[in-house]
Amino acid sequence: MKFNLMLCLAAALCVSAVAPAADSPRRPNVLLILTDDQGYGDLSIHGNPHLSTPHIDRLGREGVRFDRFYVNSFCAPTRAALLTGRYPIRTGTYGVTHNKETMRAGEVTIAEALRSAGYRTACIGKWHNGEQFPFTPPGQGFELFFGFHNGHWNNYFNAELLRGATFEETKGYITDVLADEAIRFIEKNRTQPFFCYAAFNAPHSPYQVPDKYFNKFRAKGFDETVACFYGMCENLDDNVGRLLATLDRCKLADETIVLFMTDNGGTAGVKVFNAGMRGGKVSVHEGGSRVPLFMRWRARGWTPRVVPQLASHIDIYPTLLDLCGVKPPPGPKLDGVSLRPLLEGAPANWPERALFIHNPIDEHNKFPGAVRTQKYRLVMEVKGPGGGSRAKANDAAAKGWQLYDMEADSGEERNLAAQMPDVVAKLSKAYDDWFADISRDGLRRMPIPVGYDEENPVELHAPQAFFDGNIRFYAGPGFANDWLTGWTATTDKVWFDLDVARAGAYEVCLRQLCLKENAGAKVRVGVGNAKLEGVIPGGPVKVIPLPNRVPQNKSKNVYENREWSLLKLGQMNLTKGPARLMIEAVSNPGGVVMDLKGVVLRRQD
Repeated sequence: MKFNLMLCLAAALCVSAVAPAADSPRRPNVLLILTDDQGYGDLSIHGNPHLSTPHIDRLGREGVRFDRFYVNSFCAPTRAALLTGRYPIRTGTYGVTHNKETMRAGEVTIAEALRSAGYRTACIGKWHNGEQFPFTPPGQGFELFFGFHNGHWNNYFNAELLRGATFEETKGYITDVLADEAIRFIEKNRTQPFFCYAAFNAPHSPYQVPDKYFNKFRAKGFDETVACFYGMCENLDDNVGRLLATLDRCKLADETIVLFMTDNGGTAGVKVFNAGMRGGKVSVHEGGSRVPLFMRWRARGWTPRVVPQLASHIDIYPTLLDLCGVKPPPGPKLDGVSLRPLLEGAPANWPERALFIHNPIDEHNKFPGAVRTQKYRLVMEVKGPGGGSRAKANDAAAKGWQLYDMEADSGEERNLAAQMPDVVAKLSKAYDDWFADISRDGLRRMPIPVGYDEENPVELHAPQAFFDGNIRFYAGPGFANDWLTGWTATTDKVWFDLDVARAGAYEVCLRQLCLKENAGAKVRVGVGNAKLEGVIPGGPVKVIPLPNRVPQNKSKNVYENREWSLLKLGQMNLTKGPARLMIEAVSNPGGVVMDLKGVVLRRQD
């Protein structure tokens, strides 16, 4: 089977710039609802007997449900793919932290395409495709951004969230707050077409939820983790109901394309109910990447039904542009196809497809990965903690291809690789050819842009740093909100790779902490020949309590919040172009240099 040829045929058949229906007064609005770490089985419409999601279920029953819809098995790559119509590695996105989650600024997003056609655009919630402008939503086509850039947020109550590039205090539970913002955006733009990307961060950990939701599931006998997770799912459903009610109240429901999907397989709920699938988040088995996709557009009169054909995150971009009658702007090659024939119930010429999943461990790993056809799933695992998410970068650790007949064995219990070598050979070659194609440009951690008017100051976050010696992340892998610790030797260094957009004088500050008894280290920050020095002061370490229902790794809590001190070192002149900001300890009389949260650079005009 020539998979690349068939995908090209699908694109030729399905992608078109079609004008809106003649009886439509304007282009349709788009409300894209994305939830975080909610699996296929975490909805009552999919048979979960433990929770109730009536509003999301209603959307599924009134619209078209894609029963075989696939994404990547963790957050950031899925988001890059759905926004661009391209496999995530093509966009530069291949991880969830260390700047590996960043999507290249030159990618063309749904927001950019629709904005060029007169749409108002908003990204509300979790972004997770870049932390500094122009990798952030305002640099990728969104007029309004309200939320956060990272892979997770620590505090779900009264959180400080970004509006554009400025933090703003909020009041209430974060999912309710984000829904409030989406409702305001819809109400304000009811007279013109809009694209609202409502990317909720629940039910991703840390597990925090209002009492009434938590208590309901504790009363049912669930442990704290599941009680909180299911409570977060039901709170999400209530807020989806509020969004749908807003469309009804504003008389926009008919002319709004509403999509509901999630970004990867389930987490805390998988051990209770997983719709018979194997695996959850980070797994390359079915449960890691099969998620819901519900689409409703009342004005088009789509017959409510379940679609069994394969579809994928890469199809969202071409589908929405096709439905909105917007010609794709010039840009990189698309991998996805428009799902319009399936939505309209006319899939007679829909070709057989192969969809691919790759969970990169570092810039070079070809595996873990999988191929999904309508009948088969071919899987190559790399064993490691967290289902491979922390496995060592070594393709030699891959355990050999596994083959499953998904029509006869949806739970992936019987490996048929030995019995069907011809199928394994055909599908593995398809994977090899696909990987060679998408990885031809290579991968790298992108330098951090500084000097843009749209974001000044710029903060360089610890998980974006490089370092050597005994320095390490406080919580292990260095996820969002982590910091660097273990800095005791004057030979150890920390550095950040920069891309300076505008030359000039920059104020340099360190966001750091050091106990009083360890104070006094002299540090030097340098970029090229420019140098600044300062002495690290000491003081108490103040931990800010978080309303976690479930403590996360009590000894070293990745979700711990601290009050950080800001040490101003002075001004430094930076030249335009690539640069490396190096931090080193000149002396260390107290035995510990500091814990480092980040570096703040403020351009001085």
